Amino acid sequence: MSTTALQPQTLAQKLIARAAGRSHVAVGEVVTCKVDLAMFHDSSGPRRLKPMLDELGAEIWDKNKVVLVLDHYVPAQDADAQKIIQMTRDTAKQWKLPHVIDSEGICHVVLPERGHLKPGMFCVGGDSHSPTGGAFGCYMFGIGATEMLGVCVTGQIWVQVPRTLRMHWSGRLRRGVSAKDMMLHMVGRFGMNGGQYQAVEFAGPAVQALSMAERMTLSNMSAEMGAQAGLIAADETTLNYLRGVGVEPAHGSGSEPCHTDEDAEFEQHSFDASTLSPQVAAPHSPANTRDVADFSEVMPSIAYIGACTGAKLEDLRAAASVLKGQRVASGVQLMVAPASAREQAQATQEGVMQTLLDAGATVLPNSCGACAGYGATFPEGATVISTTARNFKGRMGPASVNVYLASPYTVAASALRGRISDAREVLA
Repeated sequence: MSTTALQPQTLAQKLIARAAGRSHVAVGEVVTCKVDLAMFHDSSGPRRLKPMLDELGAEIWDKNKVVLVLDHYVPAQDADAQKIIQMTRDTAKQWKLPHVIDSEGICHVVLPERGHLKPGMFCVGGDSHSPTGGAFGCYMFGIGATEMLGVCVTGQIWVQVPRTLRMHWSGRLRRGVSAKDMMLHMVGRFGMNGGQYQAVEFAGPAVQALSMAERMTLSNMSAEMGAQAGLIAADETTLNYLRGVGVEPAHGSGSEPCHTDEDAEFEQHSFDASTLSPQVAAPHSPANTRDVADFSEVMPSIAYIGACTGAKLEDLRAAASVLKGQRVASGVQLMVAPASAREQAQATQEGVMQTLLDAGATVLPNSCGACAGYGATFPEGATVISTTARNFKGRMGPASVNVYLASPYTVAASALRGRISDAREVLA
């Protein structure tokens, strides 16, 4: 989409304008946007939407633009979970949904790996970490059940055009430091409401050097800053990923990548990736972040490598690079829940999964698992170091569980040494 010199636009403004059928939009303006894709899962989907749609006598506006993922309650841990799963599957058949991904991974990971996202799209998700789609140059954000009902019936939703906070990262990450550390550092600096209802855009050489998996972690955890969307302008890295999953954005289709105009209005904050140390967030907030060295006396009983921010293929590779040829410390339970079946299969083919197993890992299903508070939650009084996005009290087990957030590198190093540790020391 082109903009005139008199109307410079941010990436967020361009994506919203495209969805609203406008040449440009102004910050603060309320516009109605056409939705290109709506995603919901077994927790946010049929069990909430079906009763409301039935009451209205309404149907989904375009079933080809809906993706249903079963990832929260699978595999069923009790009778209630089984009931929800069965209801979800039955409803999917009744609605004749063409895009159902059942028990094959976490929604934020399987959605792009199945080719459902591409630059320029305007998407919504029934999950708070839906901003993950922003890593692909989409405008994607999470909505509640009532808003999703409106989308399902009309294919539209209104938004207020947000201000943009631009996080510019110069330099390059050192080995043993990852996008998770970048994000924890930003949440620690700005707090969990630092981007409230705004669009956060990640830019600069360090961001451009990241793989798609790492970019997804940044966009995903923009939710931890309270942002509506977490955007990264699409580039050749994005397009190469999409080609790898069978998507080729057609020229002239309206899905070409767009970028923030440098003379657009945005609030910029600058960081140097080359000076960043591994970060750890203490209980019970991602904002309780400090350098890893500040936690060297903490001795976790569980090391958890899971969730959409910590168990993608690249995350599994990172953990394996730390643990290769070694065993986790006595008294530490290492749990690994790969983010998708495809990622796990590739990790198996590469020998990554065997490295983790040889180190003492227990492998769990491809689901949200402990991160969402289902499945393998943690026992009373456990001290956990985890690759998940959140560590709220009571989220992943009893209120007595203390969860520290970190990157896969740091979690693996901590499992190896029996205390929270800097992976760079092990890798050296």
